[in-house]
Amino acid sequence: MSLAKRIEQTGVLFVCMGNICRSPIAEGIFLHLAQASNVGDAFDVDSAGTGGWHAGERADMRARVAAQKHGVELPSRARQVNPKRDWTRFHFIIAMDHENCEHLFEIGAPRERVTLLRSFDPDLAGVRGQHLDVPDPYYGSESGFDAVFAMAEKACKGLLDHMLESRVNQ
Repeated sequence: MSLAKRIEQTGVLFVCMGNICRSPIAEGIFLHLAQASNVGDAFDVDSAGTGGWHAGERADMRARVAAQKHGVELPSRARQVNPKRDWTRFHFIIAMDHENCEHLFEIGAPRERVTLLRSFDPDLAGVRGQHLDVPDPYYGSESGFDAVFAMAEKACKGLLDHMLESRVNQ
């Protein structure tokens, strides 16, 4: 039996503003990395937005193109954070920037579960403040989506390593 089958699933929710750019990229990368490490079944992964104006839409085409360049699929459709359901379902609530963290706190997210994605980037150990924000590429060019993908990929690798190490040390 694999490690993933023996251990209860860990819930991971990636959150950005509209759930069509940054959080679906992070979700897709994390799923891809977990599957490649043969631990995909160990995680319940989703993404959501602090706003609901894109609900039901697929990820922005530029996000999908950036992901496809790396063999990563973005499977989910946009949805808004649901405090009643999400606070009980997810162990980790991973925000893309400080603004999203603040909005999550305003709607009652458990502070101990909310973390910035880039805080898991090993190259940014000890960095604080706005330097940990993943910039919103929505109003920019395709290169902004490529940059977000690169940031999210490094951080998601660190996040997965952190979670797997935590499981082993329990």
